[in-house]
Amino acid sequence: MSTAVLTEPATAPAEHRPSKPKGRLGSIGFHLGSLAVLVVVLYPGVWTIASAFKERSQIVGSANPFTASPTLDNFRTALSGIAGISFWQFFGNSLVLAVLSVLTVVVSSAISAYALARIRFPGRDLWFALMIGTMLVPAHVMLIPQFIVFQKAQLVNTLVPLLIGKLLATDAFFVFLMVQFIRSMPRELDEAAQVDGAGHTRIFWSIILPLLRPAIATSSIFAFIWSWNDFLGPLLYLKKPDMYTLPLALRLYLDQTTTSDYGAQIAMAVLALVPVMLIFFVFQRYLIEGVATQGLKG
Repeated sequence: MSTAVLTEPATAPAEHRPSKPKGRLGSIGFHLGSLAVLVVVLYPGVWTIASAFKERSQIVGSANPFTASPTLDNFRTALSGIAGISFWQFFGNSLVLAVLSVLTVVVSSAISAYALARIRFPGRDLWFALMIGTMLVPAHVMLIPQFIVFQKAQLVNTLVPLLIGKLLATDAFFVFLMVQFIRSMPRELDEAAQVDGAGHTRIFWSIILPLLRPAIATSSIFAFIWSWNDFLGPLLYLKKPDMYTLPLALRLYLDQTTTSDYGAQIAMAVLALVPVMLIFFVFQRYLIEGVATQGLKG
């Protein structure tokens, strides 16, 4: 009687899995590297804020950003102003320019974006391509011709050179942002409104504009920050000290012939950062909403 030899089937080799210690070491290394990068990124901001509370003699040449004896003298000097002009006048000039920039950017970009996204007219695609092409042209190339034009038009020392481009929707970034947002909206909304007898004005005002709120909020935040921090534009066109914005006022504290007041300059820089941070934190949910809804299709 023969006996059958039973053989167990060969088992597949176990998959190679990384050992737990090696995985933990990799995770620790990643977090340590992230913390190192975070320290490098945040150090300039920490140094600036801490230096605003230092005495003038402790700011330059000190590696330690903190001081054992903080003082508010730099903020008192900054708030008192310079060259006979108060801090609040510089602040008001920056605020007026930033608010007008936001209004002109939002109005002109929204109207232009609606026309490029919803209205069919000859050469629409060509005009849109040319508009996108302007984003590739360095802004510095146009500085001298623009200055000559505004100087001959006697518009220097006014806000017109700083706002007319925004009013004419020359900021292609904002127009492109709103065009892409409008194109993501279903056209059935427009067709339903047209059946009820609505024209382009009514469609834009009652349908497109309310749905465009996340893109408008995003454009407003960027327009405000860019205008608030702009140094080159006001430097070219604002020659009177009483019209200076905060970035130009910061330059007044630097004097190559006498002692520069770095403490007051840094304190004014910290004060100038406060509105930007408030705008960002108050409207950041609109930024997130605008990014999230960009991926939705009707």
